[in-house]
Amino acid sequence: MKGHFGPARVRSVTPLAEDVRLIEIEPEAGAEPYPAGSHLDLSVTLDGLPDTRSYSLVGERPHNGAYRIAVKRLPDSRGGSEFMHTLQEGAEIEVSAPRSHFELEHGRPEYLLIAGGIGITPIVGMAQALTRAGAEVKLLYAARTPEALVFEDELRELLGHRLRTFAGERIDVGAEIDALHPEGELYVCGPPSLREATRAAWRERGRRADRLRFETFATAGRFPTEPFTVRVRDHGDREIQVPRNRTLLASLEDAGIEVMSDCLRGECGLCAVTVLEAGGDLDHRDVFLSEEEQDEGGALCACVSRAAGGSITIDTGFRTA
Repeated sequence: MKGHFGPARVRSVTPLAEDVRLIEIEPEAGAEPYPAGSHLDLSVTLDGLPDTRSYSLVGERPHNGAYRIAVKRLPDSRGGSEFMHTLQEGAEIEVSAPRSHFELEHGRPEYLLIAGGIGITPIVGMAQALTRAGAEVKLLYAARTPEALVFEDELRELLGHRLRTFAGERIDVGAEIDALHPEGELYVCGPPSLREATRAAWRERGRRADRLRFETFATAGRFPTEPFTVRVRDHGDREIQVPRNRTLLASLEDAGIEVMSDCLRGECGLCAVTVLEAGGDLDHRDVFLSEEEQDEGGALCACVSRAAGGSITIDTGFRTA
């Protein structure tokens, strides 16, 4: 995927909260327009090795010729947020053109936007775009503390009473869905617990599946991130150690085992490997596999998902001619 990156520089770094930084990035080739909900891929260096991380773009368009991303430093991350928090003004980096896996569809009678924590980043641009279009929109924004409600002032000015914030409180997702127009659309971005609660409430009410859209974080999971061992059956039962700060996909590639991949966000399923044995829990962090497939434990999206410690045996699908 190296070919889709281009040179850029960090124009500014602004603290938004104790653990959140707003980073403005100027691409050498100029900032391109993008649809709300888009993200950037960034080339990062972790433990001396190249890797890729994706961050949602803040706002519905470039800001004075620069892309804006907000990065929360996560103590249980794979190292990307730590790297991003070391960047200073003037730093040279490589970024992709904007890409979109979280499309905003216009023309619905009503919109409900739900954000949890740093999941507010793609939602800001959606709120701006929908307000500019004169759409009926409401935003529910939850965070652990009032200080963690970044962009609250900007959103309050934009939305007024249509913005409701929840500091240390849970959103009653079911009640909010009940109040949404039958043909309305819901967009949610946040931690897995919020996403799964929203999906469950949506299904329970028989809502159209295509009217619920969600964004994901590859760093989030149900279990703490721990190192684990993978045995690759189709490569002579080779044993490979997957460190805490490396993905299964990256660790396989480091060992010279190629696995097809594309999105690196757990969305396309191209990197899914077959799980033959698991000595413990699997931590599915993708949105490609269905809940039933995840519960069965027969596959794992190597770009984001992992084992919660211990060891697993996999088959990558490699076969000699």
